[in-house]
Amino acid sequence: MDLKNYSTGVQHIGIPTNDIGKTVEFYHKLGFETAFETVNEEANEKVVFLKLGTLVVETYENHAAKMEHGAIDHVALDVKDIEEIFQYINEAGLNSTQDTIHFLPFWENGVKFFTIEGPNKEKVEFSQYL
Repeated sequence: MDLKNYSTGVQHIGIPTNDIGKTVEFYHKLGFETAFETVNEEANEKVVFLKLGTLVVETYENHAAKMEHGAIDHVALDVKDIEEIFQYINEAGLNSTQDTIHFLPFWENGVKFFTIEGPNKEKVEFSQYL
């Protein structure tokens, strides 16, 4: 499998925050617009997606942000078929986190995703809008 045939590129970059209002204000001053705002009921977190052109930042108030360099939590790749990618990642032995496919009722029809860990402890999320 060649991932470039199943992905359309970066979907978003995830940045945790301890103060979502301050974070949203900062990105608005940079020219980002709020694309979507919700609450992740499962994690009890406020979530805001901010967009500038094709760049999307997902910020979520988890009150556990490290507040140090390297604070980006994950890079999410937009995929066309989450189940097929999940199978490929598992068969390739890359699912070091033993994660499963999750669903969140974000956006119009929801989103399915799973996350793996790279060799430098970076999180790579595979995400499909439904």
